[in-house]
Amino acid sequence: MNAAWLPLTALATSLLVVVIIFALPEDARRLRTTINLMAAVVKIILVILMVRRVAAGHEDIFSFQVIGGVDFVLRSDALGVMFAGLSSLLWLCTTIYAIGYLEGSANRKRFFGFFSLCVASTIGIALADNLFTFLIFYEMLTLSTYPLVVHNGTRQALDAGRVYLRYTLSAGVVLLLGTVLLYSLTGDQSFSSEEGLGDYLNDHRGLLTLIFALLVGGLAVKTAMVPLHGWLPRAMVAPAPVSALLHAVAVVKAGAFGILRVVYDLFGIELSVELGVITLLAVAASFTIIYGSLRAIAQEELKPRLAFSTVSQVSYVILGIGLFGPFGTVGALAHLLHQGLMKVTLFFCAGNYAEELGIHRIDEMDGAGKRMPLTSIAFTIGAFGMIGLPPVAGFITKWYLGVGAIQAEMYWVVAVLVASSTLNAMYFLPIVHRLWFRSGPAHGKGSWPKEQRLGRFETHSWLLLPMVFTALVSLGAGLFAGLPFSPLDWAARVANGEYLP
Repeated sequence: MNAAWLPLTALATSLLVVVIIFALPEDARRLRTTINLMAAVVKIILVILMVRRVAAGHEDIFSFQVIGGVDFVLRSDALGVMFAGLSSLLWLCTTIYAIGYLEGSANRKRFFGFFSLCVASTIGIALADNLFTFLIFYEMLTLSTYPLVVHNGTRQALDAGRVYLRYTLSAGVVLLLGTVLLYSLTGDQSFSSEEGLGDYLNDHRGLLTLIFALLVGGLAVKTAMVPLHGWLPRAMVAPAPVSALLHAVAVVKAGAFGILRVVYDLFGIELSVELGVITLLAVAASFTIIYGSLRAIAQEELKPRLAFSTVSQVSYVILGIGLFGPFGTVGALAHLLHQGLMKVTLFFCAGNYAEELGIHRIDEMDGAGKRMPLTSIAFTIGAFGMIGLPPVAGFITKWYLGVGAIQAEMYWVVAVLVASSTLNAMYFLPIVHRLWFRSGPAHGKGSWPKEQRLGRFETHSWLLLPMVFTALVSLGAGLFAGLPFSPLDWAARVANGEYLP
């Protein structure tokens, strides 16, 4: 039985919140907070219902015809609900964090309105069943994120916003061109179609290769693949909740998720291999991984270092696609979830250091572990996960990618993984050392840049609890990776659907 209301309601929940928030007065802080949290919890419940139905073999579809041959379609499949689950869980965490972070600041109504619109766009991307629907929400995501990037209103923020729009709107044009070419060749092509594009290979190989390049090229901008990554470090002028949203929940994940859809659900892995584009993806991802890590080492401020880390880390998803095998796919899909959990933890920590102690530079972090132990433990867990140390979730990703590379006889990828982990250690371990093994102002050596007491604990509880939760989940996703419905288990479920008859 088709429960079409489920994907539609999951999307409508955020859209309704957008309308309500913009209708409320600016000073309705308590009501706005209640509505935000209630909507986030409701969305998680809806996604859990979709997960249960997908696990039972049901895919719920809502559709209507826009014009002849073009349909708006939402569908809950294994890959879509996986991304929707990540977005919903981290939306709740980031909403709680943002409520504490923006306490007493101006323009909170505008922030939370566009914040909810951004999440609605992400859910639409997750549940879209064709390129037309995907493109609508993909561009909606671009436009809804811009006010968040420029939220502070400074000249630096406005400049970063212009760079962001130049990159993402140009990418949208490229993606639109690829979509139009595909529709002109095949008509409305569903992500769930079993026919694929293989029938067009003999007569339209060149056109199919061009379409693939346009679609992946347009998506690679939001994925921040080199040389299309320039917007991401600039966008770090945004508030910490926005940085967490950009890196872990919405924008870069939407690009990576879109490439997964193009390769696995639109072209199909066999046709992608036949066109000769899969190995190119692996090479481009490998270059991005190494380049992003090298640039991260050179950064002296914490958020830019984390930004270049994202440039590197998200390309693990693309690298997994390029390995052409179930282990590589499992590694790619698991990392989509694992990286989101670990990176949102790191940005929460960065925001806490900035809010409580005024710390922005890495050389200001000496001894902060003793002043803010929970934040520093969470940062250490996230950093170890990014390096790939067990038992944090990042180890699972790199293990599966390494095994996938060996099975595909792409041994050079193993060298890339080793080099990347070494570089990750080079830019994360010095921070961990400063936190725990150097003396700071707590031992009489000067003062923090701007210390304040925001709550009863080491910082405001609204800033502390989401960070502790995501750190524990990052750890649990590694320790209990073999349990049913874990990120690894669900990634294996999606991969089996792709490779098994």
